Amino acid sequence: MAVVQKKMEPCLMSNRILRRALADTFRKLDPRLQIKNPVMCIVFIGALLTTFITLRDVGRSLFNPQGIFNLQISLWLWFTVLFANFAEAVAEGRGKAQADSLRRMRTDVQARRLRNGREEPAPASALRVDDRVVCEAGDMIPSDGEVVEGIASVDESAITRESAPGIRESGGDSSAVTGGTRG
Repeated sequence: MAVVQKKMEPCLMSNRILRRALADTFRKLDPRLQIKNPVMCIVFIGALLTTFITLRDVGRSLFNPQGIFNLQISLWLWFTVLFANFAEAVAEGRGKAQADSLRRMRTDVQARRLRNGREEPAPASALRVDDRVVCEAGDMIPSDGEVVEGIASVDESAITRESAPGIRESGGDSSAVTGGTRG
């Protein structure tokens, strides 16, 4: 009987990711970045306009019903823009952390490289373009590539978060495999 201890996965909501996301939230207020997302760009423009109107009305009287309404609308629009920027920055940070995790995993994998019809062990970092490797059920796929012979059921849950494995076959439309996934 073997005792196996699962290693802890890297935290995808670490303080480092959140701090970086908070800084990126305000960096993303640059109009050149806002224009890339048309819906949030409209909300951003609305926030600017209502803020301008609210500040213009401060001289008259902010505490009349119209001034209070304008202030509330401005605050809600700014909250929406900042929250959307923060959510986008967190998603980017988590994606980068996930990619880094897969890259680290891929460098530790040993591949079974084919050379002159014979298998030889090689670290995944030593693989080059056009190298062929053998993968069997349960093996970690050492590098990004394409199935050129046979068929495989590939567990891509580390990337897609889907529990069902994907079928990859040579010559088909879906023959690409990603390094760090399990065959």
